[in-house]
Amino acid sequence: MQELFMDKHLVVWQKAYDLSLAVYCETRGFPKDEIYGLRSQVRRAAVSIPSNIAEGYGRRTTAECLRSLNISYGSKCELETQICLAADLDYISKPVATRLIQQAAEVERMLTALRRALARRSSVTLDPSIPLSLDPSPRKR
Repeated sequence: MQELFMDKHLVVWQKAYDLSLAVYCETRGFPKDEIYGLRSQVRRAAVSIPSNIAEGYGRRTTAECLRSLNISYGSKCELETQICLAADLDYISKPVATRLIQQAAEVERMLTALRRALARRSSVTLDPSIPLSLDPSPRKR
């Protein structure tokens, strides 16, 4: 179904979409009392990642696209925290948590690369509060 919506060449969106599908599958077994708690939060964070990539893709300016990519990055960070919490609460197994976090890390690397490419192509001045992993400037790390 995903190929009906996004450009097939936007791999970061595809990977983020796959991550959100995996999160939905893995959170099915959460306790019933977490339906409106952690399970809901994890799912919302996961869905936010490809959703904001798609929103940025549809924006008219590079600056707006970069803003949406930054929101995706924040959602990715939120998701990693929630996955760790779910694993520590034994809602998901440690191997499942590791796999999901590895998928999230791959999405992060791709978001970083896309953000750098967009910044190089444009004259957009980047926000200095952005994490170094997303900052395309040549300063030392």
